[in-house]
Amino acid sequence: MMRLRVAALLFAVPLAAPAATFEQEKAFVAAYRSAFEAKDAKALESLLYTKGADPQALGFYRMMMTEGMGSKISSIALEPLTDADRADAAKAMPAPGGRTLRLTLVPVRKLVIKRTGKDASGSSSSTSRVYVAEDGGRLVIPVPGPAK
Repeated sequence: MMRLRVAALLFAVPLAAPAATFEQEKAFVAAYRSAFEAKDAKALESLLYTKGADPQALGFYRMMMTEGMGSKISSIALEPLTDADRADAAKAMPAPGGRTLRLTLVPVRKLVIKRTGKDASGSSSSTSRVYVAEDGGRLVIPVPGPAK
């Protein structure tokens, strides 16, 4: 009877995944900022988690990460996920050809990047958000793969 209670307690308590440390989060943000501002596409792409990724989704993520490369990042931060973020991240995404994709890892944070720029046409600003997950103690940006 005691074993049954212990087993029930073990299954009732969710197993917590190891959380990234403040230093790991800080290093991830710094790596993203420096690669983006230095126009280092290879360094940016090294932050992607590509195992099981859909090739078209991978191409799209690479394009989106390098868009505006070299411009100044006014702010960049890893933020906690809201309930709405978790629900959004768990959704299947339609892909070309009638396929369905899902994130390949469960996100633990979201990276929020704000950029500003000025040119002869005036000034501009943009904000982008991307989910961040952990893989083997390393923070990564998961690329969607085929939904199962």
